[in-house]
Amino acid sequence: MTKEIRLNAFAMNCVAHQSPGLWTHPRDRTVDYHRLPYWLDLAKALERGRFDGLFLADVLGVYDVYGNSPDAALRNATQTPANEPLLLISAMAAVTEHLGFGVTSNLSFEPPYPFARRMSTLDHLTEGRIGWNVVTGYLDSAARGSGKDKQTAHDDRYDIADEYMEVVYKLWEGSWEDDAAIRDRARGIFTDPSKVHRVTHEGPNYRLNAIHLAEPSPQRTPVLYQAGTSPRGRQFAAQHAECVFMSGPSAKVIGPRVAAIREQAAKIGRDPREILMFNMFTVILGRTEAEAKAKYEDYRSHISAEGALTLMSGWTGVDFSQLALEQEVRHVTNDAGRSAMDNITRADPDRVWTVREVAEHVGIGGIGPVVVGTPAQVADAIEAWFEATDVDGLNMPFAVSPGDFEDIAELLVPELTRRGRYKTAYANGTLREKLFGAGRARLSAPHPAVRYRVGVQAKVAE
Repeated sequence: MTKEIRLNAFAMNCVAHQSPGLWTHPRDRTVDYHRLPYWLDLAKALERGRFDGLFLADVLGVYDVYGNSPDAALRNATQTPANEPLLLISAMAAVTEHLGFGVTSNLSFEPPYPFARRMSTLDHLTEGRIGWNVVTGYLDSAARGSGKDKQTAHDDRYDIADEYMEVVYKLWEGSWEDDAAIRDRARGIFTDPSKVHRVTHEGPNYRLNAIHLAEPSPQRTPVLYQAGTSPRGRQFAAQHAECVFMSGPSAKVIGPRVAAIREQAAKIGRDPREILMFNMFTVILGRTEAEAKAKYEDYRSHISAEGALTLMSGWTGVDFSQLALEQEVRHVTNDAGRSAMDNITRADPDRVWTVREVAEHVGIGGIGPVVVGTPAQVADAIEAWFEATDVDGLNMPFAVSPGDFEDIAELLVPELTRRGRYKTAYANGTLREKLFGAGRARLSAPHPAVRYRVGVQAKVAE
């Protein structure tokens, strides 16, 4: 059976996101990131293209590794300023019917009790179209902004995250029974207190004694995304994730990462096909090959090399301002993001990256591949990519927004649909049902969240 191609738009509540400098292009509207009309137009364009979702990245903290200063990030609008992504969702949901929303939120600086309510609220207001990209962060500046000297060590962050997930699962799945909110007007009883249960937790990092403040939402637990592909990140993804987002410049890098997560999931008893793999993939489209190439060269003329290296410095924890442009990038291990450094050093032993090449590559869409061409040429490349990597979908960054997404909806989606590789209409139901099938609004065994569902713990104890 031919695998259906899934598409997420990849954006962030900031200027330019992963194409530093492109905000200067006359077609780009991301300078209006702080106004709702931009986001409403984007959401409507994505729904016209039947995108599965809008994947909203987020970073807490400023990119201040480059030059040991925030100045380059501020000059180039390198994900600074950046506004809160969760507040965009209700407005975009109001002008769409099917588009899903995967929102990044850093658990390292979010107490689980209010966060669980926030996500339940969004699940209600979107009628079950919300997902959470679970991240633990990578910037020391975020830790300093939250009262710490530096971030927790890389693998320790995931140990804390495992406990955090246990706490929010208990709140989402175990506090309210499905029929607790009875809404009995005649008797004047809204909620049956006997069907609402106190959640207690005593662990090394979190303590809780409370009931969840929100009644059961359509999905209870939001769709769970995860974006770490380090060994410890893969372990976390295999345990918790329903969708995994990864980045890498070539199929040679992405393919083994997909296989590693599927293998790890199988070892712990999860169906590896129940974890959908998405990778970053930028496309530049034209009605002719010459038009596409001219557009790409036009975009490249707006790249900020300093902005691109500011991003890479933050992702890797390495100050690229101290390296010569023709210097080869060598691997280091630290407590920043491990995958970003692997992408340009040891993940592909046949490729040697100089600092200049890193800046040029990252300047359009980040560290993923960039494909330039007609709809047919791009569709060919996507089909070949799926065959080589075994991914399930693409997270698609932009050079200019919303123009590049409008091009995808107008030019690429009809071509993929014609080939039978793209849905002709949205499925009904929640985001989880759209991704995994009708009747699957909520998580099912053997996902670890299920063990905390009301009544399940008692059966396990028996």
